[in-house]
Amino acid sequence: MLKVGVLGAGHLGKIHLRLLAESKDYDLIGFYDPDAIHGQKVAAEFGYTYYDNIGKLIDAVEVVDIVTPTLSHFECAKRAMMKGKHVFIEKPITHTLDEAVELIDIAKKHKVKGQVGHVERFNPAFTAVKKMVRNPMFIETHRLAEFNPRGTDVPVVLDLMIHDIDIILSVVDSEVSNIMASGVSVISKSPDIANARIEFKNGCVANLTASRISLKSMRKSRFFQRDAYISVDFLEKKVEVVKMKDAPEETGAFDMVLQNAEGEKKQIYFENPEILANNAIQDELESFAFAINNNSLPRVTLAEGGKALEVALKIIDAFE
Repeated sequence: MLKVGVLGAGHLGKIHLRLLAESKDYDLIGFYDPDAIHGQKVAAEFGYTYYDNIGKLIDAVEVVDIVTPTLSHFECAKRAMMKGKHVFIEKPITHTLDEAVELIDIAKKHKVKGQVGHVERFNPAFTAVKKMVRNPMFIETHRLAEFNPRGTDVPVVLDLMIHDIDIILSVVDSEVSNIMASGVSVISKSPDIANARIEFKNGCVANLTASRISLKSMRKSRFFQRDAYISVDFLEKKVEVVKMKDAPEETGAFDMVLQNAEGEKKQIYFENPEILANNAIQDELESFAFAINNNSLPRVTLAEGGKALEVALKIIDAFE
C-alpha cells in the first residue's frame, strides 16, 4: 500500500479522502488544508488525520494528491516532486502553460510519476467505446451544467470544456491546426457559455459547447467516422453505436440498407457494448497506484494534461 496524503479538503477533496481511506492500494496518512478551522472540523467529523504543516505531510507520504484551487497546483506539485514524491493533480494541471512545462521537467529530473485528474477518461460509457473510436473526422460535444457559484472563479473552458478537450485529444491522432471560439459572460466576470471549433491537421473538426448556466445538465459527445457513428452520454452512462458494412446480396425484411449514387449498398447495424458500473474517481486514483507499483505510464500523463491546458488557453485567447 502506498502512503498518500491529500492537499485540500473542499468538496472534491473530501471525496478523494473517503475513496483513498477505502482503497486497498493506498494507506491514507492524512491531509492538509490552509484553513485550520475547516481542517480540524473535517478531521473531527470523518476521523482523518489533519496536518497543519504542508511540509510535514509531504515528508510523511510517498504520493501527494492535490485537490486544491488551480492557482496553487504548481507550487504544491513542485514542492512534492522535489522531495521525490509521486503526484496526482486535479484538472487543470496548472494555471499557466509555463507552469505545466516546468512540472513535466521536474518530474523527469526527480524520476517521479504524475497523473492529471481528467476523470471522464474513466467514465464507463467512454471506456466501453474508446477502442471503437478510430480516426473520427467530426466530433460534437455538449457539456451543460446548472449554475453553481463553485468554480465560477475560472472561465467555463477551464471549469467544464477542458473535460471534452482532453477526451478529443485522446482519440484524435493529429496536431491542432486552428482554433476559433466565442464566449459570453452572463453572470460571472469570466465567460459562462463558450463555443469552440478545433481543426486538426488530418482534417478532423471538433465543435465544442459548454455552459454553466443551463436549465438542465447534459454531457454528450458524438463521434463521426468512416462507416460509424458513436454517441457517448457521460452523464447517463449510455452509448449508441451505429455502424455500416457492405450489404449482403440477400437481405432480410427488417434489415436497414442504404444505397448511394454509385449503387453501392450499405447495411446499418447497431452494437451494444457492455457498460460496467464503476466509481470513476476511485478508478483514476487506483490506476495511478498501478502505474507507480508497476513502473508504467499513468493513464493521463502530465504531458497530456499540459496539452489539454494548452488548447483550453488557446480557446480563451480566441475569445478576444
